[in-house]
Amino acid sequence: MDSSIDKKGTPSSSPKQSTFARLRRKLSPRKPDSRSISVESSACSTSSGEIQTVFNYFDENGDGRISAAELQSCLRTVGGELSAAEAEAAVQSSDLDGDGHLDFYEFQKLMENGNANEEQKNSELREAFGMYVMEGSSYITPASLERMLSRLGESSSIDDCKAMIRVFDLNGDGVLSFDEFAVMMH
Repeated sequence: MDSSIDKKGTPSSSPKQSTFARLRRKLSPRKPDSRSISVESSACSTSSGEIQTVFNYFDENGDGRISAAELQSCLRTVGGELSAAEAEAAVQSSDLDGDGHLDFYEFQKLMENGNANEEQKNSELREAFGMYVMEGSSYITPASLERMLSRLGESSSIDDCKAMIRVFDLNGDGVLSFDEFAVMMH
């Protein structure tokens, strides 16, 4: 599963990755679910014991396998939504033995790969951000944006760059922090 950055510096991903990313987001709600399992800490950590806890929670019938229907049902219980087609795609893409279900090993790989993809995307985003900042700075300024756009063959005035920054400058300081850059890229 490769992730890349397009011409605009925007991370792009395949449909399979977007299913994984969406599944990871759905497995990481802000609040714990009604069964008092902290799905956020369990799903985001790659500890085998924590993943086993989440797996057991999703395995509603206790058969040691998670079906697409169980996946969809448990996500609904914790406040997420995943369509039947998305649940089926998540199961199919991780189903190594072809039985139409996720055993613990397959579920663990799904969770670990989702975490690795998020880390890779964050790393690529930080790399792209670094291309726009001037040495010694931790912000994108109008001058650094103008310089990078010029390198990319797009000429813009300082005023144009100020206007571009203003759109995503959430705190109004005239520069873009990494967090503001991340919002802009999504």
